[in-house]
Amino acid sequence: QVELVESGGGLVQPGGSLRLSCEASRFALDYYAIAWFRRAPGKEREGVSCISGPDARTVYAESMEGRFTTSRVNRKNMVYLQMNNLKPEDTAVYHCATVVSCGSGSDSWNFLAWGQGTQVTVSS
Repeated sequence: QVELVESGGGLVQPGGSLRLSCEASRFALDYYAIAWFRRAPGKEREGVSCISGPDARTVYAESMEGRFTTSRVNRKNMVYLQMNNLKPEDTAVYHCATVVSCGSGSDSWNFLAWGQGTQVTVSS
């Protein structure tokens, strides 16, 4: 059974940075595409980024590109989301999830399994 655990969230001021981690257990991440999505109160789930398995190709939602960077270290079974220049509208619970593929954008991300999420709050 796929198990993903997110960590690294917290309270940060606007303009600040956070690095979220996604740890996989009970399976090897190597060949899985992993996406991040977020869910803010009263809003629809929103795709953030995706990184493919074998070649670590990355795809970002348009509004996140340039501020967010996703990476992976397969030997550690970890995927990361580096978030810079955070804005209050980035406040949400962030989840990592397995997807079939990253495709060409967030519209093609079919989230299969995800963790409990980690809260990110951007506020002064």
